[in-house]
Amino acid sequence: MSDHAAAARPPRPARLAFTGGGFRAGLHLDLVHRLPELFEVTGVLVRSEETAAAVARRGLPVHRDVPALLRTAPDLVVVSLPAAAAPALTLELLERGAAVLVETPPAADLAALRALWEAVGPSGRVQVAEQYLLSPHNAARAEVVRRGLLGVPTSVQISSTQLYHATSMIRGLLGVGARPARVLASATSAPLADPISRAGWTGSARPRPQVTTVATFDFGDGRSALYDFTETQTRNPLRTRRMIVRGSTGELVDDRLVRLADPVTVLTSSIERRQTGHHQDVQGADLDQLSFEGRVLFRNPFPGARLSDEEIAVATLLQRCARWARDEGPGPYPLAEAAQDQLLALAIGASLDAERAVLTSTEAWATQLEP
Repeated sequence: MSDHAAAARPPRPARLAFTGGGFRAGLHLDLVHRLPELFEVTGVLVRSEETAAAVARRGLPVHRDVPALLRTAPDLVVVSLPAAAAPALTLELLERGAAVLVETPPAADLAALRALWEAVGPSGRVQVAEQYLLSPHNAARAEVVRRGLLGVPTSVQISSTQLYHATSMIRGLLGVGARPARVLASATSAPLADPISRAGWTGSARPRPQVTTVATFDFGDGRSALYDFTETQTRNPLRTRRMIVRGSTGELVDDRLVRLADPVTVLTSSIERRQTGHHQDVQGADLDQLSFEGRVLFRNPFPGARLSDEEIAVATLLQRCARWARDEGPGPYPLAEAAQDQLLALAIGASLDAERAVLTSTEAWATQLEP
């Protein structure tokens, strides 16, 4: 084959193996099934007969032990297990030479997090499935910050998702690395209707008590964050998702930016979403791009696939992890990043329990993070 023909040949699909057959694994399997040109499922490791039957109905190979799963030669093994069970399987996979993508959070508590890092952190072969900064609008907002349109980022306010997901966005937007943080949290309960669950509309408009947790983070050097989350907010249509990023020369509120262009000029602009399929547009319903003042911030990497924003983020994560596993690119979210975000999330709970501010410690993985 000529060099030109080899260069023109599209890359082979990423070979993914999965463990577990629960809700998260099901979401991944549904997504990769819709992108056969990008992903191939080599097999699924399951323990129960019920789960095995469900996986088999998808037409996927079922495996009952790790050696059998790895004989399918996956590029990457996706561990979709609860935080309490995931570390042991992650260690076994690494001992057998696999590259691993583990669900969030990577461990349930600080002791387990430290033990996991001691066991597998130095291997550099673990990524974690955190996709929120890869979601189109969040990725566009992060690009606004990266391009310096706000000046130096100083403060982030997040009210959209819980714990380690939120802290991943806070740290990513502020660029605080592994700095210790002073964390002060409080919680209140108030009635709120909950019309949608994972299974769909509940058919009930009856409010029930739900907890809202508010926490502040002080990272020093003028950098801080506010966390505000109501327990069903991720999917509850009665609660919006909000983000504010403040910087030394501007402020971004969701997709609206006010900034100082020169000493006497204040500009107001917005991140614009271009969506196809409206009115007489025959391209089909799809995200095209997100732009700011005529410059593209984010372009849909899967045009024509008709993916939701969440699916775009997850597919991007899987694709980047597969490239990392094949030594073709950097990992999107290494274990050290996930461990630091979980450390901050656990500090919220610690502050609630202690009814006072707590200071996070400097952990072994801190040396792997940018200051």
